[in-house]
Amino acid sequence: MRKVVVISDFRDGWPPASTVPVKADRLRAWTARAKDEQQELQTNAEVMVEGGYLERLPLACVARGIVGRAEIWSHWRGESPPNDIADEHLKRRAFMMNGTDYPFSSDDMLAHIEVYGAPTILCVWGLGVSEEILFACRDSFKIYNSIDAPALRIPSAVSRHFDLILTASKEQSEDVLACHPDMQVAILPIGPEFASPSTFYPIECRKDYDIIYVAAAQPYKRHDILFAALGRLPRTVRTLCVFGYGDNAAALRQDAAELGLNVDFIGPPGVPFAEVNRLMNRARIGVVCGVDDGAPAVLTEYMLAGLPVLANAELRCGLQYITPETGAVSNGSQFHLGIAEMLERLADFAPRAAVLRQWTWQHSIKKLQLLIEAHPSSRRRGVQHSTSFDQIERLKGRYS
Repeated sequence: MRKVVVISDFRDGWPPASTVPVKADRLRAWTARAKDEQQELQTNAEVMVEGGYLERLPLACVARGIVGRAEIWSHWRGESPPNDIADEHLKRRAFMMNGTDYPFSSDDMLAHIEVYGAPTILCVWGLGVSEEILFACRDSFKIYNSIDAPALRIPSAVSRHFDLILTASKEQSEDVLACHPDMQVAILPIGPEFASPSTFYPIECRKDYDIIYVAAAQPYKRHDILFAALGRLPRTVRTLCVFGYGDNAAALRQDAAELGLNVDFIGPPGVPFAEVNRLMNRARIGVVCGVDDGAPAVLTEYMLAGLPVLANAELRCGLQYITPETGAVSNGSQFHLGIAEMLERLADFAPRAAVLRQWTWQHSIKKLQLLIEAHPSSRRRGVQHSTSFDQIERLKGRYS
């Protein structure tokens, strides 16, 4: 079956593995259940393209008919990764890491690829994977996106293996081409471009907050810019900060209290997407305060919930989503004026309509499909199918 795999740089589990997993042992584990797993892949359920930035692109590939199955792979620090989690069209797997250095290597992942074959499309986000994994997926169409302000967060020896690199700005594209002049590059950041109108949407509820900021409690999200702006606005301006994760949550709560700001906080840990959508609907505008940030998915998520967005004018990636219809930009020193001005003219904006016309997953998956089909390698590559049942039986004989 044609399959898309997304490998994120998410790591879980503790402590780090004390020994590198033996590939033969992991091959035995994968081959023991390979036949049953292949048989369960068939489903007739409708594909719902929902969730966060990790889920939406692979599910869009299934919905478009490019592949029949989607998987998300992440890295496990310990020696006993959790069991796979499967929905109708999406499976999540965790693989033991060989070590904590990045790009990440995993003999466990290599063993899985040997049993099941390489995916048709391999997407690698963030800190990347080792060359060995890319060599094992030589017949896959390989896509990379850094999900951050730097266009490449992997060594050039690794990035050279990709067929397509997705960027979030003209400057990022230029950085990639300076390193790889012949690389296929496209401005199609996976977060804001693959927006899901069924995950984020307007609902009828009381607007009891003026501002919402959905962002990790991390320094690069620049909550300090928001707090400085709130300090120059009337204390009647109410703000909600929602943290999915991050180490600065306690310090930010303390800062807001010491400044006497009218701010409520939720998380970490994060809340489900349905609750994020409900919280967005309680606010009048959304803000993005970062500078050294990628194109945050929350840009179009706010907009789909009906909120215009005030973004930092110095945001390195993603300002193309701020138009007169969707919001405004303001320098950090003038952020309070931007907030006050937007709150006075909410009727001037129509953010959801703008996203529906341009940036939902239905538009972006068509662009991605054209990019894949236009690549020279697509003409010479055959479809990389999963390992056949006969091959699985031979592998069982080798490793039993």
